[in-house]
Amino acid sequence: MITEVIVVKYIVIKKHRTNYSDPITLVKGQFIIVGEKYIGPEKWDNWYFCTTSENKIGGWVPGQLIDLRGAEGIILEDYTARELDVNKGEKLVGLKELNGWIWCLRTLNSEEGWVPKENLKLE
Repeated sequence: MITEVIVVKYIVIKKHRTNYSDPITLVKGQFIIVGEKYIGPEKWDNWYFCTTSENKIGGWVPGQLIDLRGAEGIILEDYTARELDVNKGEKLVGLKELNGWIWCLRTLNSEEGWVPKENLKLE
């Protein structure tokens, strides 16, 4: 299956720093333990805090990528919760948007990661 990628250019309007130095990374078909659903003032709907049974590393996973089976699930595509540390004024390319976050590419060094949509504006 070919997935269409729409490239959108953004400029960072507010810096972002990750709170997770060791983000969860999952592969398609992997079983996970599905925990709490994110609740907060941001418009970050449909995120679940998940862990793996192998090593108990946890992280936030978009609900669209989980085949929910009660308190467990199966990952529907490769995924990492890696966030991108960004500074105001930086230019990024957005590759995918999910639940208030955008998977971005910093073309300067080819670094990729999630950035809150509210920290970005269209260039």
